[in-house]
Amino acid sequence: MLQASILLRWRSAILLLLMLVLLLIDGALSEALAHGVAEGDKGYIQETTGVVFLPFVYLGAKHMVTGYDHLLFLFGVIFFLYRMKDIGIYVTMFAVGHSTTLLLGVLTGVSVSSYLIDAIIGLSVVYKALDNLGAFQRWFGVQPNTKAATLIFGLFHGFGLATKLQDFQLSPDGLVWNLIGFNIGVELGQLLALGAILIVMGFWRRTDGFWKHAYLANVVLMSLGFILTGYQLVGFFVV
Repeated sequence: MLQASILLRWRSAILLLLMLVLLLIDGALSEALAHGVAEGDKGYIQETTGVVFLPFVYLGAKHMVTGYDHLLFLFGVIFFLYRMKDIGIYVTMFAVGHSTTLLLGVLTGVSVSSYLIDAIIGLSVVYKALDNLGAFQRWFGVQPNTKAATLIFGLFHGFGLATKLQDFQLSPDGLVWNLIGFNIGVELGQLLALGAILIVMGFWRRTDGFWKHAYLANVVLMSLGFILTGYQLVGFFVV
């Protein structure tokens, strides 16, 4: 009976993973992969001149809420966090890193292959899942500084979007204020997304099955990170 229950859990996990993989593939085909920008939004960004603060706040919030790479990483970050104070610290660290490289990347024109940046972002998801599983303590006997790691990966996440935006013909008129508005939108979208995740996590944590499935959830999270990384590396070497 116990073996049948374990087998059922693993089958459910495999089915969940396959569904998520299909969603990722569908996202790729619709150009909605990591840091992708919808065609309508792309056209608006390129045609805009002057300061249009609120629309860029909206675009920033939309980018975060629909950016599954961000959400996967942040899901891993808050997986074992319970206090809003702790969550606020990690969210701020990520937002500071994201905002810094987004502004610097666009304004200075520094560019790196978006495939490589997105591959690193996929690895950030893998890292956080391994951290949640206690792998670094078991393998190396050390615990990485999770706050520093969150800041560093936030830098990569922001640079990934900056690399995408550099492909657009951005008007220099009002650009700085528009980018600031975009970053504020990212922060608001992040809070909205995390609020929804925390509500779901709150209910899940009250169930008896949370600790039973926490390991499995992070294995799935790690698998998704490897899939994201592999997809981007294939794009880098093939495209």
